[in-house]
Amino acid sequence: MITEFKKIKKELLKSSQFREEYEKLSSEYQIARMLILARKEAGMTQQEVAERMRTSQSAIARIESGKPVNLRSIERYANATGNRVKIDLVRVASSGSRKTDLNQTGMSRDRE
Repeated sequence: MITEFKKIKKELLKSSQFREEYEKLSSEYQIARMLILARKEAGMTQQEVAERMRTSQSAIARIESGKPVNLRSIERYANATGNRVKIDLVRVASSGSRKTDLNQTGMSRDRE
């Protein structure tokens, strides 16, 4: 069944329109995968995470579904599973863009 899904996905990704829409959603699904992995590594069920967050199991299922979720909910979920949130911005390659680096204070400065 998984092999069949991979074949179908590969075929669908040949379409530029499908690929564009798929890539728009990839960050949301990546967050969901990371949350589920954190819960499983903590050896917890959705119900146990819900209890620590003082919410319902269905709210946890919604958070793990890949639908948009706010940062505060992600932070609460991370805390409930013994983790913390780390956000990393990655520059997308584009022509003619200025290079940016971080100085020792953590503030960015542009380089020509």
